Amino acid sequence: MFPGAANVLALILQEGARGSFDLPSIQFPYLGTRAFVGIVVLIHMFFAQLFIGYIIGSPILQAWGVRKGNERMQRLSRALDRFNVLTFSTGATFAGLFLVLLVGFYPRVTAALFTHFFWFFPVMAMTAMVFTLYLLYVYHYRTHRRSLVIGLGAAFFILVWQTILTGVDTFMVTGGGAGAVQSGGDLNNLGSALGGLISPLSVSLDLHRTFGNLSWPAFAVAGWAGLRYRRAKRSEDRAFYDWAGSMGVLWGTVFLLFQPFVGFLNVLSLKSLGYTPGNVSIPGNSGPYDRMVGAGSDTWTSHLLYINLLMVVALFVLSNAAMYMGAARHPERRGRRPIQVFGLIAAVAGLYSVSPVAGLPVFWVRYVAMLVMVVGTVGALVAYVRAQRGFSYGSPGGGYRAVLVLLGIAAVAVTMNMGYMKSNSRAPYTIYGQDKYQVSPERPFKESVLQPRSGPGKTP
Repeated sequence: MFPGAANVLALILQEGARGSFDLPSIQFPYLGTRAFVGIVVLIHMFFAQLFIGYIIGSPILQAWGVRKGNERMQRLSRALDRFNVLTFSTGATFAGLFLVLLVGFYPRVTAALFTHFFWFFPVMAMTAMVFTLYLLYVYHYRTHRRSLVIGLGAAFFILVWQTILTGVDTFMVTGGGAGAVQSGGDLNNLGSALGGLISPLSVSLDLHRTFGNLSWPAFAVAGWAGLRYRRAKRSEDRAFYDWAGSMGVLWGTVFLLFQPFVGFLNVLSLKSLGYTPGNVSIPGNSGPYDRMVGAGSDTWTSHLLYINLLMVVALFVLSNAAMYMGAARHPERRGRRPIQVFGLIAAVAGLYSVSPVAGLPVFWVRYVAMLVMVVGTVGALVAYVRAQRGFSYGSPGGGYRAVLVLLGIAAVAVTMNMGYMKSNSRAPYTIYGQDKYQVSPERPFKESVLQPRSGPGKTP
């Protein structure tokens, strides 16, 4: 140990022995503690969600490409796998930084969560991550004969990781429910920890994240292909990027169709908790559901659900526009007319559902309009798939490529807003409803904890 570090350690121990060691809470300047933690975790989420989507998609594309003899599918599979290998360390770095910030800014709540969920996180979750990484790198140097099993094995373990972390996340949002707030546990209370992990919200949110991790990374592929096409020199490269953009639209739209249903299931799960202003001790606040829909609070962040609905409708409109413009690649432009009709129905219904007059004549018409938007998109998707067999790739229009890029950007914005919206719904708590775990930075130690006990030869 360096002499300077030894002196500092000795000084800390001396001050602690005198009972004067009292660490202050850490305040991050300018941005604030919450904003700084939020930015770090959103950057991690960006890479983590791409990682999950591509670790599932890569082996499926590889196996499908080998079976069909489709070199484009195999090339896209290799591109997704290479992206995961090259960027995993970046996402992991921000995950580690996020954990450090939690320990530094919120030491008591971090310790409580680690104690309560110890056997699930970190033990089971980290074991799943080790298996994921091992299988990821085996898959990276794969043989065609074993690639599907190894790749899907990595996908399975990363989904185990996601499920455990979603359970911990929803525990922090719900706090155990109104009148049944949980506040930790011990290492041997596995039943209590499992009960904290499993709830209607954790199940619906895990489904929502799974479908989302298969949808928006696909739109990111479409945006990437639209950008890469411009720099492609060879005709086979231009054809590949054109095809990859089409696959991204198709793959992303299929899983986008599930999102409104599981999204509303999340909101209903929050509403079923039954929080009222009487359940929380901080005046002016009620439950996570009220925070999300804008009731019981006057901050603009309480209206993030409406903002998110606007962006989801934009995703549906852009995906229909991409399918319509992409269908021009068919020599006979077959399928464009039904895509146009279904796409217009979906766009009008979606825009009505988020308009100021959506509550007319009765409030539930808004939900009927969103259902019509989904059904219209299904019709456009079926027509697009049927026409896709005759597509000639290699010369997409500039407007079509611009729509692909907008799709990728909109998908990123939606998923980032969803994460922020969910976390903001539990404010002003880090674990909802628990006064000692609030979003303000915590003091890690109290002076009374470190003072020596009274006794023979000890100072009281």
